[in-house]
Amino acid sequence: MCGITGWVDYTRDLTQHPGVLAGMSQTLALRGPDASGSWLHRHALLGHRRLAILDLAGGVQPMTYRCPGGAEVTLVYTGEVYNHPELRERLRACGHQFQTRSDTEVVLHAYLEWGEQCADHLTGMFAFAVFDSRDGHFLLVRDRLGVKPLYYARLGQGLLFGSEIKAILAHPDFTAQLDEVGLVDALSLSRGTSRTALRGIDELAPGHRLSWRPNGLAKLDRYWQLQRREHRDDAPGTVAQTRELLAKALGEQLHADVPVCSLLSGGLDSTILTAMAQQRLQAQQGGRVNSFSVDFVGQAEQFQSDAFRPERDQPYALAAAEHIGSRHQTILIDNAELIDEAARRAVYRANDSAATFGDVDTSLYLLFKAIRAHSTVAISGEAADEVFGGYAWFRDPQAIAAQQFPWLSRMQLLQPELINPDFNRLCDFASYQQSCYQQAVSQVEHLPGDSPHERRMRELCHLHLAHWLPILLERKDRLSMAASLEVRVPFTDHDLVEYVYNVPWALKGKDGEEKWLLKQACTDLLPQAVLQRRKSPYPTSANQAYELFLRERAGLLLSDTSNRVFQIIDHGRLAAELRQPSGYFNSQLRRNNLETALALDAWLRDYRLSL
Repeated sequence: MCGITGWVDYTRDLTQHPGVLAGMSQTLALRGPDASGSWLHRHALLGHRRLAILDLAGGVQPMTYRCPGGAEVTLVYTGEVYNHPELRERLRACGHQFQTRSDTEVVLHAYLEWGEQCADHLTGMFAFAVFDSRDGHFLLVRDRLGVKPLYYARLGQGLLFGSEIKAILAHPDFTAQLDEVGLVDALSLSRGTSRTALRGIDELAPGHRLSWRPNGLAKLDRYWQLQRREHRDDAPGTVAQTRELLAKALGEQLHADVPVCSLLSGGLDSTILTAMAQQRLQAQQGGRVNSFSVDFVGQAEQFQSDAFRPERDQPYALAAAEHIGSRHQTILIDNAELIDEAARRAVYRANDSAATFGDVDTSLYLLFKAIRAHSTVAISGEAADEVFGGYAWFRDPQAIAAQQFPWLSRMQLLQPELINPDFNRLCDFASYQQSCYQQAVSQVEHLPGDSPHERRMRELCHLHLAHWLPILLERKDRLSMAASLEVRVPFTDHDLVEYVYNVPWALKGKDGEEKWLLKQACTDLLPQAVLQRRKSPYPTSANQAYELFLRERAGLLLSDTSNRVFQIIDHGRLAAELRQPSGYFNSQLRRNNLETALALDAWLRDYRLSL
């Protein structure tokens, strides 16, 4: 995994600004601690930070192909293209020659062969930029599901880009300003716009590419989207095909020249992937897969079950590891680590945003840091709930019928009543959520024969894949890369996603059973306890000391009535929250109000922003 950044401007001689590129690249050092590289052209500067995964010696970037006549085509790329061995052979058949084993070189030659359409041939998680000095063509591309991030911004007549927003902000001529629409989009969990919370910086949306040429012609287009197709397989055939597609995706993603481990929570998704990885490793090398879970000191004594988080992970993680035969480690986090100022600031800095899941983010970052001491790549079960309809609200009649994003029934970063009335008149938080929802639903395709229930469940699946999953993938990417760890997500394989998306809901959730299809496809891999376990989200600390810490920090924030955060957060409402009795913030929904206020304060201060 890597970080990419750069500056393109057809009206300036950029070779005079190597220091600017170095500064932009340096902000991505955690994404690529192993090496850095730069490429300078009169109209383009390309920078790269490398985390070496494949072909450690040969995959150096930026990577350049010198054409007959001397013109250069140069690529900076981050991610993994899992079908690079097959593509290499196809390209060889077309006359291409290769000097390395890296997927980077395959992507470069795919561009030389197919131009802008090269993305159609790639399977994996990726974001890349190509500058073609033959005609000055500049191209940005992002993978289909948005596993790898990519941002861009106009600067005068030029264009800046980067894997993270901070790379663009490092340009001395770009000034950070608050974008109210982007901020509301992030805090409302709507994902309804490509605008970020910083004015002028846009996210290149999943499945999109941006093409730019010296004549000023810019083209932003979508090369992939979910499409409704008739499903023709019967139940046994669907089960078999699901298993085959998942096994293929995992097999491709286990390939690396560095140690690969698995995240094992004891849930259905992570247990399946860890078991598959163990079987493959045992067959190929006679070894055992390393697996990791997270828990909190004192969690067994302090945990309180509720509808959202019914059970602790740890007993199931240990039972799954024993059943699978993995070499398992539990990463224990105590409250002192969770409230450590350096860790919390590292998370805020990694996110580049005021959006936060609080201690969930901090503990995930600490887990990734601990894993990085043992491994460079981790396999994660992220996206299975979105692909297979695993959340409880997929079986909640009220959530299904509600005309809103279904996750808002259980999860919000900031409840609307905590918003400053003046700011709410500016942004109309609830109306924005509703408008984004209506627009998202209107984009879902249906077949003429779909029943009303099938249509509604298809809408819910589409909403999750297009609007909820990107939020979770962004979080996992930022926090893992802040620890210089690559996390791979086999359930985002686009062939698997396309196939399961078109499976009728009657098979995906047969007889109301959570992820029936996935369970049937992988029953032989699972211990009975995991097979029967109810869905439980990533754990959060139950330690009362953590609640006291949040109360103390929020109290200090309230004491500064002139703080810019109260242009957005209602001071009186936040004060009323703190008057609630002890234990009130054990609920994740209630805790998020405090966490978001604190994160918003830190973000506004770090980026020197105000309304």
